Amino acid sequence: MKKIYHLGTCTTCQRIIKELQPLDGVELQEIKSEPITPEQLEEMAALSGNYESLFSKRAMLFRQRGLHEKELSENDYKNLILEHYTFLKRPVILVDGQIFVGNSKKVVEAAKEALHA
Repeated sequence: MKKIYHLGTCTTCQRIIKELQPLDGVELQEIKSEPITPEQLEEMAALSGNYESLFSKRAMLFRQRGLHEKELSENDYKNLILEHYTFLKRPVILVDGQIFVGNSKKVVEAAKEALHA
């Protein structure tokens, strides 16, 4: 399975998706219009090792809610991601049992290699 979870209004996601072309056989899921399900998040966490690795501490709501001052548990990370799409570190790219999270050059390069192998 090849899938990319992204935010349509995010210019970084748009740039990365363009960079990963061609996307033959890749399913795109826009997480604002089609929220991730608990099952999808569980699959991501199983591949990445935990929920914290999927959590974006750059989300504006993270500071606005004072979450940066709290000790968050794995369950907190899970529930926050399910509650609001901005808490998912984007994009999340799944390629045949591998997961690539975030937008660092290294992650995008690895995802590109996996997609076009």
